[in-house]
Amino acid sequence: IISAPSGTGKTTLCKALQEKIVDIQWSVSFTTRKKRTIEIDGIDYNFISSKKFKQLVVENKFSEWEKVHGNYYGTSKSSIMRAIKNKKILLLELDVKGAMKLKKNYPKNSYSIFIIPPSIDHLRARLKKRGTDSDDRIEVRLQRFEEEMNLKENFDQIMINEDLESAKLQLTNIINKVKEGD
Repeated sequence: IISAPSGTGKTTLCKALQEKIVDIQWSVSFTTRKKRTIEIDGIDYNFISSKKFKQLVVENKFSEWEKVHGNYYGTSKSSIMRAIKNKKILLLELDVKGAMKLKKNYPKNSYSIFIIPPSIDHLRARLKKRGTDSDDRIEVRLQRFEEEMNLKENFDQIMINEDLESAKLQLTNIINKVKEGD
């Protein structure tokens, strides 16, 4: 489980991890948020309506789900159970609350990594540079930052993403060590 405050670079790091570790499987979460131009439905996320998402919640199809920044995100139970059954490594990119739920629900089958930015100013600059949010949305994301940082000690590993290339290498090394422990 990879978790981090919004804008910390978790998606970039997860994509790099997929390139470096060929036997890792990407968990495609469900979301109700609008697709960004660089995203592909079914690859980056399963983009669905709020109505369909709520129906899946009622049907108890998610191992975890959250409403984050006005949109719903969820991880299907079937994808997790399939990975456990087939002894596969499933890479999940989740918000902090979702990560905590999965650690609780699958304590023997999960390893969590929390990625932090060098500073809140660095994070603010990354979010502005990304260009996907208004200044108001950026401030909402930064308010959540404090709440998320308070939970970082609940993760198995904490790392700082200050330099992207160093962070890619560090994350790959962490995952390879976890794999060796299996």
